[in-house]
Order: sequence, then C-alpha cells, then structure tokens
Amino acid sequence: MADVSLRQLELFAALPNFTTLSAAAAQLHISESALSQAITGLEKTVGEQLCVRRKARGLTLTPVGQNFAMQARRILADTRELILDARRGEELRGPVKLGCYASFATSVVPELLEGFPRRHPGVDLEITVGTNDDLFVALQSGRLDVAITYDRFLPVGYRRREIYPTELEAHLHPDHQLAAASAVDLADLAGEPLILYDASPSTIDIVEAFAARGLEPRIEARVTQIGLVEALVGRGVGYGLLMSRPNVLPMSAEGRPVAIRPFDPPVTLSHVVGIWPEDMTLTSRAAALLDYAVEKLGSYGRKMPSEHSRAQTAALPVRGQPSGRP
Repeated sequence: MADVSLRQLELFAALPNFTTLSAAAAQLHISESALSQAITGLEKTVGEQLCVRRKARGLTLTPVGQNFAMQARRILADTRELILDARRGEELRGPVKLGCYASFATSVVPELLEGFPRRHPGVDLEITVGTNDDLFVALQSGRLDVAITYDRFLPVGYRRREIYPTELEAHLHPDHQLAAASAVDLADLAGEPLILYDASPSTIDIVEAFAARGLEPRIEARVTQIGLVEALVGRGVGYGLLMSRPNVLPMSAEGRPVAIRPFDPPVTLSHVVGIWPEDMTLTSRAAALLDYAVEKLGSYGRKMPSEHSRAQTAALPVRGQPSGRP
C-alpha cells in the first residue's frame, strides 16, 4: 500500500472550504497542478474518487471525499496534539480557535481575551465572531475548536457545555410607564412600538414568546444590530426585547440611559453554551478556555426558575447594572 503524507492530508482536509481548485491552491500556497496531483495520488491510494473537478462547475467532494476530509482533519488535529503534549510538559501551549455568536460577543469576548492569556500565556487564543451559520460551518471544517452561542435551535451532532443562563428582557426608555417596575409582563408591551432585533434566533424567540400568550407584537422597526436597538430605545422610539448579557451598562452607544427589566412571568429561558462537533475531541486548551468562561461568566444571571416558582419572580431586583466582576 502506498504511503500517504501528512501534507496530502492537510491539503485535502482544507478542500471543503473552497468551491474551486484554483481558490484552494491560492489559499494553500501551492500551484494548482501540484494540488491536483496530490488529490490524484490520494485517490489512487484510496481506490475511490474523492472529488469531482470540473472547470465550469468548480470543485465538489464526493460522499467518500467528504468523509475522507473529515477523518483527515481528525488525524491532523490528533497529530498536532501529540506533538504539543510531548513539548509542553505541564504547561498548556499551542493554539485554540474560538468562535463567538455576534450578538453577545462584546459582552463575552473582552472578558476571555483579557484574562485567559494571562492565566495560560503559552496558549495562542484566536477569536472569530459570526452568525450561527458561520460558526457551524467553521466548526465542521475544523477551522474552530469550539464556539460560544445560544443553546436554542442547535443542529444535531454537537456536544455542549453550559456557560451562563440567559432570558429575554425588556429594554425601555427611562420615562416609559413600566420603567419604574421591578419586572414587567409581556402582555403589557404588546400594544407598544417594538424595535425588533431581526436576527436568528432572536426573531423566532420573540415571535414565539408573543404567540405563546396569544399576542402579536406591534413592530415599529426591524434592525440587525443590538447597538441600534439600544440607540432607538434611548431616544424613545420604542422598546426592545433582548436576551440578557453580562457586563452590560444600561445605556445606549449615544450615552442615553436605558431601563432593563426582567419579565414576570419569565420569557425565553435558555443558556449560552460552548459547543463542538461530537465526533471531535475537545483539546485541553479549548477545555481550559471553557473552564475559564464558566468561572468568569457562569455566576451571571438569575437561576432559571421552575414552573412552580415562576409566580414568585415579581420581586426580583432590577437588571442591567454592571456586574462588578473583573
């Protein structure tokens, strides 16, 4: 049986990220002809067609090729870990690539990027911020070790670790009639103008929350940036509905105050979680990063109440103040 080199595996493992052979070759710093020869050599060794190469239609991996690429990524990751384990002794060393869901990245990433490298100076932490679709593709292609996102609407095939609880909260102008309350009822806001944060899974969460109460929101504007929701709320254009986040000041980017209140009864209770493909082994560095995230962020948020205790939530303290954690 012919030998297969790690370089061949490295080249083929990267192919799912590209739609043409020329784009793959340019990114991998290799000539197109050399990349084509490497693929042909692998196909001869395997005895199967791994990809379809057509100039007009680009590059497409066969089902066997897709599985081969996934296995190649696993072998390469295991090889890197083997080498790093032999070098590092007791100290963590090497890269960890973290993805973070965009809507709460400003509340989570600074905490991690400031403190984790201090604790583990030998680890090179790289951050990618994106949508769920971006993160899932990057996880499956091996470009991320772990991603932090909401635990709602996750596809099958992922392991997860809870980091902190989160729930939908009302963001109100300070002069709003409900701003003086310690908690608000979703029904009291149904007739008010809503500044909708129009991004998945937020849009689905909000629609389902109103539908569960037999209500329909009065949408004043649809925006795709949380900062813009806060700015419009701060100017009194309407109210916002956003998932609770740590390290958040109750004001807009313009410096206008915003009143943040929990719901009674609670709405859309969930968790922010770290996820990774179930067929991939979490590296010791990625595991240490999740440990750090839980340590620094895990105490944020009220505990998710059980059904029999939700009626007792009206006296909860006002939310949205700075957490005071380092």
